[in-house]
Amino acid sequence: MHFTEQWHFPLRRTHTGMLLGNGVMGVMIWGADNVLRVTLNRGDFWDHRGGKPWVEGMSYTNIRHLLEAGDETGLRALFEEGESTPGVPRRPSLLPLGRIELVLASEMHLTTGTLDMRTGQVAVCAEGPSGPQIFTLSLSMDAPVLHIAFSDHVAPGSIIVKRVTSWDYVGEYLREISFEEPQYFDSDALSGWVQSRPVDPPLCVGYRVDDANLWLTLSYGEDAAGAQANAYATLLPAITAGADAHHAATAVWWDTYWHDVPCLDLPNATLDFLYTYGMFKFAGLTHPEGIPAGLQGPWIEETNMPPWSGDYHFNINVQMCYWPAYRGNRLAHLMPLFEMIASWQPQLRQNARIFVDAPTFNGDVPFRNGVMLPHAVDDRCTCMGGFWTGSVDHGCTAWVSEMMYRYYIYSGDVDFLRETVYPFMLGAMRVYEAMLEREGDAWVLPVGVSPEYRGAAMNAWGRNASFQLACIHWLCEHLQKAATVLGEIPDPLWEDIRQNLPRAALIGSAGGEEIALWEETPLEESHRHHSHLAGIVPFDVLDPADEMWSAIYERSLRTWIKQGMGMWSGWCVPWAAMLHSRFDNGEMAELLLEIWDRVYTNEGHGTLHDCVFPGFTLIGTPAIVPAWRTFPQEKMQMDAGMGATAAILDMLLHTRRGVNYIFAGVPARWANVTFKGIRTEGAFLVSATRENGILREVRVYSESSGTFLLANSWKDAECPVLEFKMEAGQEIVITDVNRKGYIASQLETILA
Repeated sequence: MHFTEQWHFPLRRTHTGMLLGNGVMGVMIWGADNVLRVTLNRGDFWDHRGGKPWVEGMSYTNIRHLLEAGDETGLRALFEEGESTPGVPRRPSLLPLGRIELVLASEMHLTTGTLDMRTGQVAVCAEGPSGPQIFTLSLSMDAPVLHIAFSDHVAPGSIIVKRVTSWDYVGEYLREISFEEPQYFDSDALSGWVQSRPVDPPLCVGYRVDDANLWLTLSYGEDAAGAQANAYATLLPAITAGADAHHAATAVWWDTYWHDVPCLDLPNATLDFLYTYGMFKFAGLTHPEGIPAGLQGPWIEETNMPPWSGDYHFNINVQMCYWPAYRGNRLAHLMPLFEMIASWQPQLRQNARIFVDAPTFNGDVPFRNGVMLPHAVDDRCTCMGGFWTGSVDHGCTAWVSEMMYRYYIYSGDVDFLRETVYPFMLGAMRVYEAMLEREGDAWVLPVGVSPEYRGAAMNAWGRNASFQLACIHWLCEHLQKAATVLGEIPDPLWEDIRQNLPRAALIGSAGGEEIALWEETPLEESHRHHSHLAGIVPFDVLDPADEMWSAIYERSLRTWIKQGMGMWSGWCVPWAAMLHSRFDNGEMAELLLEIWDRVYTNEGHGTLHDCVFPGFTLIGTPAIVPAWRTFPQEKMQMDAGMGATAAILDMLLHTRRGVNYIFAGVPARWANVTFKGIRTEGAFLVSATRENGILREVRVYSESSGTFLLANSWKDAECPVLEFKMEAGQEIVITDVNRKGYIASQLETILA
């Protein structure tokens, strides 16, 4: 792992900048010539107006009737926003804010920016006739406070601090939806501006320049004066303590963070950087005391309204943003998200009541409150509307259940399982129970969607959608496991469904089946959402080692590969790498991540939804380079970058049906590779070394009592899966000395 990276100016666009973040405040550092630009925002700077509330009539029964009748007018009337109200946006959105610019003397020019990920500091160098000037930027990890230190020899007054607000770019639109222009202020104590909002509290950008220091914060208040006063109150303790204390505290935070993050020694420099910078950004995106991460986290550009409102997309995007928390050993970073979702419980129950209004189910089984989460919401769970397939995609709720349960299985926190996870899983399953129907002994799901497939067209649904089947099977299996742990009696219905509901929709004649989107609908085109394969990963209800399914997997992957990547977006590439890792195809997993870095990141390592140049995909780019080389708005999203980070960990260690696979997703040509401290299911921390192409050592530490299952990587061994029963606090070391096979006496010796 290399913790220092250098950027080269000019960096001419916001999302080419170096990132600093603390889970609340985001900073993007960019610029050109003699102007250093620092874009600022917060992950909770919303305009909460608009959106589409769930209303009576949005029931599963009614929606099914409209779909089967082909009543597109009636369906769209339920979910689309309708006529807009003058002065009010159609849906909530995070807001652009602005930046400050440090305008240097005209003879100076920016050359390099160096990020030290061990300390969270950025050093920007500017060259000129009198020599270099260095500007050091550091963001507190405990408060929304940015410090910029100037070189000692920078002449007083030679740097002009300029304010550039989002009003300069989107002011016309903001005025149309009832915003007022920002209010500027200057005093000896504080300078900056306040941006008011029509119904939400105003936000103050406040800064102070003292000698060779600039201190800056973003603070709310009940009114403009209150926001300004809160900004001063936030900055004063930091200014009083001084720059050295600020830098020391920030360095301590980062040192503690990296102590827990897995350490990788990879023979691929690209993947090494993607992992290290990815885990650095993950901290700024998902700080344990911060704001839950949306599509862009706190890094909202000042030049546009954020794509897709910067909201919370729960049909993969939020999940992918948090994937590094698990194997990356940063479970505490999940808690702000889980706490926010818990605060939505009344709305989630109301959604479920409208969708499947049924007081009882299955005879004597007592009523359980259903919960239902639409795919796109703001931080108050207001549905964005306009996309009926997303609104009825109950897989979003199941996927959040999977996130919560995975937290439990990675941590061993039974209290969290009892108080949070199990009730949420019950609520998610309650809705599916009402959606399922009997056909003889079999269960079927009459209407289901596969995320984003066919958009919001009237044929964007089918019977027994494979994605939904994976969600249902995952819920049934893990509800049974959770009930056993908690001493509850599993509902016999769950086992009935497991036995009599297909695990996936298959298409093709006997002996030629493959996994379909839903019944009678194969994968017809290149598509960014690999949802029909979600039973393999992330839901892990389809076992790649299942010989009865091996031919089905082969045909399914052949079709998927044949359709190609021509309609892929950035975030689907890491998911594809994980799929290849599940089938021991490390060469393709590596190549996909290299492609992602080349095709879906810009020159400043900004992670993009769309391709950076034409020719690879048609998502967001033309087929031919325009003569004027003008492309659409650069859509930065954090999901793909976090997905790539997780996919690298996944190459080194992942689980299939409870069994740990080490180095299964790395290329054979990686003769030497090592990792330390990757977390896995069962609250185990695993380290491993491969030398000259041979797995030499596996080290396992158990935080709680349990059984560690290891797929035997030594091909001449007799046991395909090695089983180690471990106590809390125990560590075992497995070496290649015993690779001929493990018998009971050898295991006893190792455990002793």
